[in-house]
Order: sequence, then structure tokens, then C-alpha cells
Amino acid sequence: MNLPSKKSKNIMPEKQYKKINVHGHLLPNPEQIPQFMKDKGYFWIENDRSYMCQGNWKRPITAPSFFLDEKLQWMDDQHIDHMVVITLSQLYANGLPKQAAKDMHSWYNDYQGLLQAQHNDRLTCGMVIQPAYMGQALKEIERCVTKLKLKVLCLPTHYQDQDGQWRNTAHESVDEIWELANELGLAVEVHPYDGQKIISLEDKTWRFHLVWMCAQTADHYHDYTLSNHHNRFPNIRVCYAHGNQYAIMNQGRRRQGFDGRPDLFKGKTHPDNAIGHPNIFFDTLVHDPLSLEMLIRRHGVSQIVAGLDDPYPLGEMDGITDGYPGKVIDEVVESGVITASDRKEIWNDNVLRWIGK
Repeated sequence: MNLPSKKSKNIMPEKQYKKINVHGHLLPNPEQIPQFMKDKGYFWIENDRSYMCQGNWKRPITAPSFFLDEKLQWMDDQHIDHMVVITLSQLYANGLPKQAAKDMHSWYNDYQGLLQAQHNDRLTCGMVIQPAYMGQALKEIERCVTKLKLKVLCLPTHYQDQDGQWRNTAHESVDEIWELANELGLAVEVHPYDGQKIISLEDKTWRFHLVWMCAQTADHYHDYTLSNHHNRFPNIRVCYAHGNQYAIMNQGRRRQGFDGRPDLFKGKTHPDNAIGHPNIFFDTLVHDPLSLEMLIRRHGVSQIVAGLDDPYPLGEMDGITDGYPGKVIDEVVESGVITASDRKEIWNDNVLRWIGK
């Protein structure tokens, strides 16, 4: 059932800067999704907009702002000027045949390109590819950049290779994608999904969203930084979804392991090398001011960007308890962790650096 939007408590008394949300989602209207997507069970929206569906899975659409017109109105109501529309996780195409991945991503990237072209003052849209089919993925990135003018690459934390092996997208098998992204100077969003296909645990109590998504992101960051991607590919700005909060807490354990067992890390880069690196960003979707404080103290205000994950129930949304978009950022200002000037950087300056504008 769709829930009505509510006015935010976060009312800016005077407009001083544009607020940009780096982590937002949009659903196509049901009629915009090709028939083959439903026929094959890949992804579709119920005609009454009540559920998003994939195979035998379906999820309720819990807010009107999943759709474009309502999203733009919601952004106005919440004083959000611009949003980065990242890929729907259901469209990563893990485990799909090569042609199916091509057809899905060609359609979706075209959809994203049209959205950005028609609303470039409000929306920056991301592209998606499937690393299992490397040649196809590289061609699609080139097409998206040159023809669709998309400059944000959305990568899953993990993908399933053609041999059925799950790997994170910082694995050496994906280096050609990072090399091309570096050549093109792309922003890269890293977002987790498909944990239930990787971890053999019963799917209950939303564990794969509340626990394993955070673990997946930490796993990607572990390999990304150990492999020195942040220095090897200096023209890429990578942003980790959900604040990469498990990795922030885990920094000391990684350091201890690296120093205590150097035999396991030959040719790798020390974990501390990536702390505060100018090309690694983290969004603010950590739900808790203490978590955001640790993230800020670890990596610095300059590497933090405002991310809401709207309009999912796990996003920072109005209408869920006393929440509103940007609440956790306001809380660390009120507690003295950061200044009002820092808040502006998080909502604007840092985001522009990540996007590359």
C-alpha cells in the first residue's frame, strides 16, 4: 500500500546552497518496462503500482515517490535540489545468460539516459553492467558515456562469474572495467545485493538487508584498498553505499591482521593507506549519529556525502518514526561533531567532487 508523503521537519530558513542526494532510487512506470522482462520473470511492476516483482519474489512499493512525478514533488517538499539515481539492485543481472543481461541493461541504461536528458537540472543517473561478460560490459560503458552522457557507474559489491563463482567487483578479474572507468574519469557507486545467494542462511528477519549487505560492502572495501585501487586508478571516485559502516568499525582488526600475518598479504597495500583518501567517499545512510561520527573521525568530513536511499523503508525518509531526510547529518551538527559549514560540504561540495562536476 502506498504511504502519503509528509512534510519534512528539516526546513531551511534561507536557501544558501543546493542540497544533492547521492543515493536515490526511481522505478519506471509499469508500461515503461519491456514485456520480455515480465515474460522471462526478470523484473516488472504491477499495473496498480503496488509491488515490484522478480521471478517468485515481490516487494511492496511503500511510497509514491518511487515514481518520477511524485519524486520530483517530494524533492521540492524536502528541499532537495538534485538526486543521483542509482541502479535498482534487482537489475544487476547476476546469474543471467549473456544475451539476457545485454537486453536488460540496454533497456535500463537507455531509460536512465532519457531520465537524465529530460531532467538534467534535477537528476544525475547511473549506468549498470554485468562484469561476468567483460567484452559486453566494456562496450556498454563506452556506449553509456559517449551516447547517453552517463558518468556514474553503478557496480554491485559482488557478481557471479560464468563459472558460478561469486567474487567481489574489486577482484582482479574486473580490472578491465576499473581501467576503462579510470580512462573515462567516472564516479563509481558500490552497492550490495544478492547476499542470500552467497550466504547459506535462512532468509528471515530481513537479515540480508540489515546485516549481510553491510558485510558485503566491507568485503569489497577490504579488497579494493588492499589491491591499491584507490592509487592505481587515480581518476576514479568511488562511493560506498550505507556508509560502509562495518568496514569503518573493522579498521583496527584489518590492521592487526595485516601486521600480524604479513605472509597472507604479500604484494598488498596496508589498510591504513586508504584512510582519508580523496578518491574514496562514503554516504551518510548509517541511521545513527554515533556511526556517522566514527565515519567522520576516521575519514574526515571531506569524504562524506549526503545519501538517503530513498524512498525505501531503510532510507532516511519522512513518515518513519521521527525521521526526515538529512536527520543524521543535522544530529552530528547539533552534537558539535561537525559545523554548519561542514554540513554544506556534505550536501554539496563533496558530492560535486565525487560526481566530477
